[in-house]
Amino acid sequence: MRRVPCVPACLALSILVALSVVSSAAALDEADRLWLVGERSFADGLYPVARRTLERFVAQYPKDARLPDAVLLLGKARFKAGDADGALEAFRRARTLSSAPGRSQEARFWEAEALFHLKRFAEARSAYDDVVSTDAASPLAADAVYGRAWSDLELKSTEPAIAGFREFLRTWPEHQQAASATLQLARLLVERKQHSEALALLQPFATKYGGSRLGPDAQFLLGWLKTTTGDARGGAADLRAFVAANPGHEQAAAARRLLAQTMARSGDREEMLEAYKVLMEQEPPSADAFYSAAQIATKLARPKDQEAAWKRLSAEFPDHALTQRVALDRANAAFQDKNWKSATALAQQAARSDDEAVKAEALLLVGESELKQKRFAPAAKAFEAVTAVKDVDTGVRYRALAGLGLAREEQQQWKGALAAYESVVSRSPDATLRDWARARAKAMKERLAPEGKPAAKPSAKPAPKPAPKKGSNS
Repeated sequence: MRRVPCVPACLALSILVALSVVSSAAALDEADRLWLVGERSFADGLYPVARRTLERFVAQYPKDARLPDAVLLLGKARFKAGDADGALEAFRRARTLSSAPGRSQEARFWEAEALFHLKRFAEARSAYDDVVSTDAASPLAADAVYGRAWSDLELKSTEPAIAGFREFLRTWPEHQQAASATLQLARLLVERKQHSEALALLQPFATKYGGSRLGPDAQFLLGWLKTTTGDARGGAADLRAFVAANPGHEQAAAARRLLAQTMARSGDREEMLEAYKVLMEQEPPSADAFYSAAQIATKLARPKDQEAAWKRLSAEFPDHALTQRVALDRANAAFQDKNWKSATALAQQAARSDDEAVKAEALLLVGESELKQKRFAPAAKAFEAVTAVKDVDTGVRYRALAGLGLAREEQQQWKGALAAYESVVSRSPDATLRDWARARAKAMKERLAPEGKPAAKPSAKPAPKPAPKKGSNS
């Protein structure tokens, strides 16, 4: 027996609907039949069927009185089917016909929609503006003002976008796009640091637009805004509610981090402990969460919890920038504790960072730790690597050159040491380091002098370090 081909359910439904339309139109002439099939297929969401049928109608009956409406409907069918270019051509043709189809300014409005979809935002803005300026009473005026504001937003014209969304909300407060316009206006106001106006829009959002799919986004923005404008407890409450109701939201992880940071900054001890637990148990885990948890544990003076957060960060995100930053902080702490071996290992881990500043500082610390362990060859290699980092900080560069001079001196490579010291003398902005390097350069010159002149002993004193910057752990 031959197998009966399997027809997908959605395709079968489309065929049945189309056949029923054709059947009901069988007694009509061809023009009426095509129009009826095209119109009803579009109404039923069968856009490919509507498109093909209307294209036949437009091509075969150019003098039919329904041609303007058919061209406009064809544009909509193409647009709904994902062919914005074809839709644009139809909408522009509809505007050239002697009898304007559809509602007032409808063809121009849909032309704007197609242009926006094609990311031709300047042209879209002009088309939306034409709809409003030509007929402010058009039933499409509200959508045109909304589209014009969005075009301004895409064009990064912030002030016109703000004015457009304000006009939209003032004139059509009950429109179905009012929730979206409110959220976009609030975001723009936040960018402009007009926080009180943004709060005024966001606080009643849940009440005014209950059930809106944008409710979670507005709640997150409200919590974020409160935490950054002095209302830490109010913001924390909003963020907790947001996370509880929307655990899988794309902003949920950011909300958890912000909540933890807020409680770490202004919460009591119990709230900070709660924040630590939330961050450590976050699913999916994130480097930011472990980093924030370690900061909270540091503030609470709980070294075991701090170490636990650091270990998970290093184990689960070994190549993350925050992992390298933590490794550098820990390396500096180990160096201060004179644990040179541990400082070297941690600094080597931090040196894998893609952050140029972290990488340079880590390599410098590797070199200094190796010097302390009298491992002069690896120390010199680390110091040389510092100078190869792009855009390295000036202070770090010349500390590395000073260290390189010491390492070469200990290896009795007098010429190499002299070259390093002279670079420090000629270019370092640190006067103390320059004076030290000048003394060592003089000693190297004496080493290289002809026999009979006294030779200075190698320096037992390391290069001086600058005073630590305010807030630095190193």
